[in-house]
Amino acid sequence: MSEEKIEVLLKNSSLGKDLQKIAEKVVAQERVSFEEGVLLFEKAELGYLGVLANHIRDRRHGDLTYFNRNFHIEPTNICVFDCKFCSYSRLIRDRGEYSAWEMTEEQIYDTVRGYEGQPVTEVHIVGGVHPRMGLHYFANLIKNIKEIRPELHVKAFTAVELEFMCRKAKVSFEEGLQILKDHGQDSLPGGGAEIFDEEIRKIICKDKCTSAQWLEIHETAHKLGMPSNATMLYGHYDKASHRIDHMNRLRQLQDKTGGFNTFIPLKFRNGNNQMSSIDEVSVVEDLRTYAVSRIYMDNFPHLKAYWPMIGRETTQLLLSYGVNDVDGTIDDSTKIYSMAGSEEQNPALTTEQLVNLIKGANRHPVERDTLYNVVTDYMEYEFAAEAVPS
Repeated sequence: MSEEKIEVLLKNSSLGKDLQKIAEKVVAQERVSFEEGVLLFEKAELGYLGVLANHIRDRRHGDLTYFNRNFHIEPTNICVFDCKFCSYSRLIRDRGEYSAWEMTEEQIYDTVRGYEGQPVTEVHIVGGVHPRMGLHYFANLIKNIKEIRPELHVKAFTAVELEFMCRKAKVSFEEGLQILKDHGQDSLPGGGAEIFDEEIRKIICKDKCTSAQWLEIHETAHKLGMPSNATMLYGHYDKASHRIDHMNRLRQLQDKTGGFNTFIPLKFRNGNNQMSSIDEVSVVEDLRTYAVSRIYMDNFPHLKAYWPMIGRETTQLLLSYGVNDVDGTIDDSTKIYSMAGSEEQNPALTTEQLVNLIKGANRHPVERDTLYNVVTDYMEYEFAAEAVPS
C-alpha cells in the first residue's frame, strides 16, 4: 500500500519542486539536508509527511511493531537541578511530603523480586539527581540487582544523572561508565537531551549538563560497547530549526558511532511545572514531528512512541507516521509524565493490551528485548488468562 501511495505522490505536480525533490530523495534512500528538514516542518502537508514516513517505516520493518516487557524503577524524585519544564522533581527539604520520595535499597530490591516468575526482560532505572546517591552507590545497586536476576537487561541513568555522578566522584565519563558497566549496566536510556539549542537550554534547563556533555557521554558509552537511545523534548519554545538542529547533532553522532538504537520524540506536557503558561501542541503537530523525525533520522533503525507520554490513541495513529516501536508494558511506578498531566495517569499495560493496541492499528506485534532481538511473535497468538503473565 505504501508503494502505491508513493507512486501517486511522485506524480503530484502540485507539490512544488522542493517537496517533489525531497520525495524523490526518500524513494532513492538519499539523505535529506538540514534546510530540507526545516522545509518539511514548515511547508509540507501532513498527508505528504505520512506517506513518506510510512514508506520508510515499511521499507525498514514492514508491518512489524515492537514492544518489550519491562518495568521502571525510579529511586527518587529529589533533584539538585531546576528544569523549568519538570513536574516531577522535588528538593531534598521536601523529603516525606509534597510528593517527594526516596526509595531505600531494600525497597528497590523488593521491586525487582516482585517480578519473579514474570518474563520481563528489562529494568529501566532513572530518577532525580539526588545529592547523596552517587556513582558507587548506583554501581553497587546494579550489581545487587544482577545478583537477584542475572538475565535482566539494566538500562539506566540519563546523561544528566551520569554527568553529576562522574563530577561528584571526580572521574572521567569513560571511567564512570566503565565502573557501571563492570557492575552490570547494559545500556543507557535517551533522557535528558531535551533540546540541544544552547539558547533555549538556558531558558528551560540552564543548570543541568550541556548539549556537548550529553553527546560526549553517549559517544563514550558507544565506545565502551554500551548502546543507548536518544530523545528530543518538543512543543515549548522550540521552532522547526531547533528540532532539526537537535536531530542533526544526533544524526552526526550516529554516523560516527552507530550506537543509538532508537529515537524518541517527547511531547512537552504543561501540568504542574514552571512552564504551565505554554499551551501544549496539537496531535497534528505530534504526527508532524514524528513523521519528520522518521524522514530525517535516516541512520536510526527505530522510531519509538512512548505511549505513557503521548497516549494510547495517538500512539496508534503514529504507527502510520513512521513509528515502529511503542515501548513496553511499563508499570504504574512511572511518574515522570503522569505528574505533568499526561493522558496516562496509571501507565501500565498487560502484554495482551499492548498486542491489541498494535493489532488495532493493523500492525504486526512483536515482543523484543532491549536490543531488538525478537522474543515472541504475537500476530497469531491466542491469549489464555493463565498463559501469559502481564
